[in-house]
Amino acid sequence: MLMTAKKECHIELRTDATTQRLIARAAEALGESVSSFMLRAAKEEARRILASSDVTWMPADQFDELLATLDEPDEVPLAFKRMAGRPRPYKRA
Repeated sequence: MLMTAKKECHIELRTDATTQRLIARAAEALGESVSSFMLRAAKEEARRILASSDVTWMPADQFDELLATLDEPDEVPLAFKRMAGRPRPYKRA
């Protein structure tokens, strides 16, 4: 038995007549109500966007270069090199 979530929220939007007719025709072609069509389409798009927002795309050669740099130690900044060997100041309590 298919359980559906209780519909307790309302979404309202405004559009122009041309877009309204386009959506209504598409919903009718699929045998859906306009509300069902719009909700399904919006959920699919939201899932697609959120799924891709967790992924960073880059060319394979750039990814290989990134991985290679992770295996190399970072160069110590010049300021830290200059501070090396100097006594550390401290305060007595």
